[in-house]
Amino acid sequence: MNAITQNKTPALVVAGTGSGVGKTSITLGLIKALRARGLRVQPFKVGPDYLDPTWLGAAAGRQCYNLDGWMTPRKYVVEGVFEEQSRDADVVIIEGVMGLFDGASADALTGSTAEIALWLDVAVLLVIDVGGAARSAAALVKGFAEFEPGVKIAGVIANQCGSAGHADIVAQALAHAKLPPLVGWLAKQSLSSLPDRHLGLHAAHTRANSAELLTELGNVCSQQLKVDEILEIAARRETPREIETTRERDRNAAADGTDDNDRDRATIARIAVARDAAFYFYYPDNLTLLAQAGAELVYFSPLTDAALPATVDAVYVGGGYPEEYAAELAANTAMLNSLRKFAEGGGLVYGECGGLMYLSRSLQAVSDDGANEYAMVGLLPFATRMLPKRKMLGYVETTFAVDTWFGPAGRMLRGHEFHYSELIFPDSPDDSFERVFTLRGRRNQAARAEGYRNAAGNVLVSYVHQHFGSCPEAAVDFVRAAAIVGARMEAKL
Repeated sequence: MNAITQNKTPALVVAGTGSGVGKTSITLGLIKALRARGLRVQPFKVGPDYLDPTWLGAAAGRQCYNLDGWMTPRKYVVEGVFEEQSRDADVVIIEGVMGLFDGASADALTGSTAEIALWLDVAVLLVIDVGGAARSAAALVKGFAEFEPGVKIAGVIANQCGSAGHADIVAQALAHAKLPPLVGWLAKQSLSSLPDRHLGLHAAHTRANSAELLTELGNVCSQQLKVDEILEIAARRETPREIETTRERDRNAAADGTDDNDRDRATIARIAVARDAAFYFYYPDNLTLLAQAGAELVYFSPLTDAALPATVDAVYVGGGYPEEYAAELAANTAMLNSLRKFAEGGGLVYGECGGLMYLSRSLQAVSDDGANEYAMVGLLPFATRMLPKRKMLGYVETTFAVDTWFGPAGRMLRGHEFHYSELIFPDSPDDSFERVFTLRGRRNQAARAEGYRNAAGNVLVSYVHQHFGSCPEAAVDFVRAAAIVGARMEAKL
């Protein structure tokens, strides 16, 4: 097998020893510090996160993309996303997920930041919290540096330092142990906290002070990080290694199922995509794959628009925070009616997680006054309700039990679940919908039926955020199906 070819755009991974060590704030500050030097920075985020990328994108001034070694194969990560999106960048900054070696497995790199660093042959800056530690920080770094052969930790950033003297002790301890050098340190409480809520951070575009906060982080990191040394580390990239496993070969072969003609076909369908403060959880490359398959994507707001865009063939409602805007969504009866009319006319409607909640009968949103129930679109007979604790979190694999717009029975996609709501099914048996795929978690949990389709077959919803990069042909088949349905709808007019 030939190694995957890569360009040599300077790049590095900012990883942590675990969550909560300041990795995101430092990554954002570093991006702003690099931009202050006039550099074009391409950001990436490891893992399935939707919220951190909004901040990374805002800091860099360009779209942030996810790199996920569990949901998508190596060839797709390296060539389909990393290489494609970093062609015109001066430097690439990749924020890790959780701790450096945390991922989908307890005994392998699958889905981890370390896996992405290996695939791309990019060095790692390790962020550590040294509050209450000095020489012991070197022991921590030594363990990380030697834990997995091939993962190159090239520098250390110490957060929560008590003073410059404290940072100097950490630097000396690293040097004495012949470990990667300290390339920056941050004093205790020097990084402003990023606003968060139950699914993670607030999205950058929803915070009025996001620009000021990013500027502040950039100023701190410009002063406290050795930016020249970090750029030298980013420039040291070698030839990619032959590390493809049997699992990766199989998945790469499946990802190659889309030929060049599929990637460049002319527009054959118009797909309306919900995008506003309530709905904005989309993998950017999902939308890119739809466009490459021939979709013209047009955007609309379930919150403020009175109707769907004209002459669309399908509707895609992604995830988000419909519970935060339940009253406003319910009050926009014009849009609710427009969606109902579209579905009744045979148009394809697809909803993921928040989209499922919006397209269901009603939503019980928890507020300070208790649970309030709001009428939603009602394309399926069940309701949803918010819970005080998380209902589901994790990677999942879905296998279709029947033919759908996403392809034939037996087709498999990978994705992610993360929600605080649950379904409330009708009290009596209801044959107006069916479950169309089998869902299995990554740790051999028992399979369960999911993916809810109406009797007419033109409405499909799920709690799963599917990643089309796991099976690009699914995006192609969705666009083709939308075109066929759209032609039928037009013929009826």
